[in-house]
Amino acid sequence: MAVRAEMPGSNVQNKKKVIKPGTQPDGGTLNWSIERRSLPGHPKCDTIQIIFHFEDGIQSEMHPHPGHRFRGSDTVAFLPQSTTGTRVLRLLDQAFQHRLLFTVVADGNSGEYCVRPADIPLKTRDTAGLDGLGYPDPSYMKTVKKCLAMKGIK
Repeated sequence: MAVRAEMPGSNVQNKKKVIKPGTQPDGGTLNWSIERRSLPGHPKCDTIQIIFHFEDGIQSEMHPHPGHRFRGSDTVAFLPQSTTGTRVLRLLDQAFQHRLLFTVVADGNSGEYCVRPADIPLKTRDTAGLDGLGYPDPSYMKTVKKCLAMKGIK
């Protein structure tokens, strides 16, 4: 009978990182489609359009004001339909399933609680803007993959 010795810290269970869930409200949906147009900076690719939807709801214990209402939202994001863009779509879907992409916050103007993107960057404009939410952005794919990896999404 052979006995297999393992080095300290080499246990397979230690290598598999547990992803801590975020504060995204329950019940949201992620749907995507392909648009036959290119994003600035990605002239040879079609566009992946992602629609995130959240209904109005009641804040849970993980939110800033449990028991109070929040306003839902529809957020549209864009990726180039390239090898990297398709990979990032899969990673964003994993992050969504782990409740990492959105959170409930108080609106800065009205004080009303609403669903907003959390700290993983999304490109919510398909053209350039001063806010950095659009294209072209040659570093976005690298940046978003790094942010996702920091949360355990690889």
